[in-house]
Amino acid sequence: MTTGDSWRERRHALLADDPAAAEASARLLDEMGAEDREDEEIEAEHRASRLAAAREYEPDARLDEELLLRLTGPNTEGGALRFQWGDALLNPIENAVSTAAGTPVQLELTGLSAGSTVVHARPVAPAVSSESYGLDAPATSAAHSGMRTLTNLLAALESEQDVREWARLFDPVDALARALSRYELDLGVTWYGADGDMRRARLTERGRRYVERLRETRDRDQEMTISGRVTELRESGWVKVKTGTAKNAPAYDVRFEEPEELLRMRPGLGDNVHFRVRFRQRLDSVGIARSTEYTYLGPAAEQTSLPLDS
Repeated sequence: MTTGDSWRERRHALLADDPAAAEASARLLDEMGAEDREDEEIEAEHRASRLAAAREYEPDARLDEELLLRLTGPNTEGGALRFQWGDALLNPIENAVSTAAGTPVQLELTGLSAGSTVVHARPVAPAVSSESYGLDAPATSAAHSGMRTLTNLLAALESEQDVREWARLFDPVDALARALSRYELDLGVTWYGADGDMRRARLTERGRRYVERLRETRDRDQEMTISGRVTELRESGWVKVKTGTAKNAPAYDVRFEEPEELLRMRPGLGDNVHFRVRFRQRLDSVGIARSTEYTYLGPAAEQTSLPLDS
């Protein structure tokens, strides 16, 4: 089953050649108060009803999943999608859904509608191997799981709540927010699940400004000692120190604020060194480390082996 255009558009199209029926239908809708509700809400109700009816005959019936993106802004009145918008927006949305789902999710465009610019999309159906036939389909698709998490994050951003629990998802949503700001667009997201569920969220100027504030960083410093072998040197005042002999042993890039100080030390490749350094992390408000650096402060006392208990 597919949702297609909104139920209201389909109804008006069917009655286009019958003014009397169209008037009666409009009057009935007005009496019911249905026109006061959003199209998406009524569409979700219709989908749930269709699914309930289908399950009377086929208990495992499911609806087709659909993602509806509504773009609003100064240049969206024509209901068209500009190429530059699609290039900047659609890939970050797919990345965000995939990150939220914890697995790659591919989306494909299925159509455009008027009413600002409305983009219809759906998950690309995964290839089914012959061995998969006869197995029960998962109750929740990866796309549904991802959209559920993504809409929760967008709602939290719009209300300027704490979003640290979604830290892994912040970067793709940040890229989406930057693209929306570049083209002065607001985004409305509606997800129709296979089980009749509907989820909605928005990312408006308020949410985008909150994302921008969360992007700001602060420094967190601590002092530490790095001991190991010199494996790389640069005259610009940079030395790599590897802390062990194993291939996967940690290695640190230590920067000298005054390169002459490194030259005066005359370290050689393979030499053992003991540096006292400042470890600086630049953290954003979500708690993500945007950069780290190790700056030389001075020599550290050579570490001696701890005595073994006899």
